[in-house]
Amino acid sequence: MLGRETAVARATIAVVGLHYADVAFLQPEPGTSAADHLVSGLVPIGLLAALAALYPRMRAGLRAALAIFVGLFALVSGTATSVSHVLGEGASGDDYTGVLATLGGGLLVVTGAFTLWRSRKLDRKARRYVRRAMIAVAGVVVAVEVVGGAALGYYATHRPRSAVSDPNLARPHEEVTLTTSDGLRLEGWYVPSRNRAAVLVFPGRSGNKQHHARNLIGRGYGVLLIDNRGQGASEGDANAFGWDDETDVDAALDFLSSRADVDANRIGGLGLSVGGETLLETAAHTDRLRAVVSEGAGGRTVKEDRLMPGKATWIGLPYFAIVTGTTAVFSNTMPPASLNDLVKEIPPRPVFLIHAKGESLTPVYFRSAGKPENWELWQVPGAKHVGGLDARPEEYERRVIGFFDRALR
Repeated sequence: MLGRETAVARATIAVVGLHYADVAFLQPEPGTSAADHLVSGLVPIGLLAALAALYPRMRAGLRAALAIFVGLFALVSGTATSVSHVLGEGASGDDYTGVLATLGGGLLVVTGAFTLWRSRKLDRKARRYVRRAMIAVAGVVVAVEVVGGAALGYYATHRPRSAVSDPNLARPHEEVTLTTSDGLRLEGWYVPSRNRAAVLVFPGRSGNKQHHARNLIGRGYGVLLIDNRGQGASEGDANAFGWDDETDVDAALDFLSSRADVDANRIGGLGLSVGGETLLETAAHTDRLRAVVSEGAGGRTVKEDRLMPGKATWIGLPYFAIVTGTTAVFSNTMPPASLNDLVKEIPPRPVFLIHAKGESLTPVYFRSAGKPENWELWQVPGAKHVGGLDARPEEYERRVIGFFDRALR
């Protein structure tokens, strides 16, 4: 039985490892190469190879636990990335090995569960049943903390690309291609300025971003919208937490500063969610960004997540730490500095922080910056995440346009 179990486990582990090799080395994202993915490729493949080699030497309980852990990770992460992309957009690229890895993960979970069942002891001692119940509870906690956190970190760095919406900007736009300092090509649109000021709306060109852009365009502002790396039509690897997106914003500032229709001292940014976080980070490092509207800024790493009221618990912190660690491995990138420290470097430049009810980190950043007189904080009544414009369209436009008029006049 052990020989058959080992053969099945090794075969499924090999399928999962093949997918990681495919993603990292065989079919890397446009603008990247295998050399950019040494950590994200070699670390998981090495761990899987060690598991396959040591599998028959382990006790049944440990074999089962590791098989279930690896299988759940492959099953959850593969469903969220490859399977969802196949169902939504159709199969392409590494989706084929991704679907196989997802199926392999499911088989590995079944193998681990069967091993547990087969190795159980049949006596009826009460203490053994108590111990098993405690192990089961611990297993659920580990599944949520470790598997859930690791799967989220994987998804953040391998999420399917967002589609580019059709342009609806109310005025003619220019197709632009920017080149970042690390050699990636970013695609976007630019509507020229009529008042010598310009605003970067970041990230992406989705319908929601275009609504924000139209409001600014209607008031004479030049507006630049770009797909951040790994999304839309831009090159690079995805990172849902935006750890490298400051480089993209720097390229956008280079573009706007070079425009004849723009005064380089009158450039602002409007960022939503991860875009709001990236603009705050950029503003802390350069004064080229003269004013920032940041809506829905949250946590990018455990350093920020631990500041959320109610999240800094013995259960919450390990989960966030695992998300951050897994994201670092699969993004081949070290976590950025905490926004809680970075916001202190932005004043005296003005910032408008917008958030929905329950988004507790935005007020934390406001307090950490020292509540500057020219900073504004607004909790939008009835709004969902980055839904302020939908919830209060007239007031939102009046507040945001008024802020930029004052800051960039």
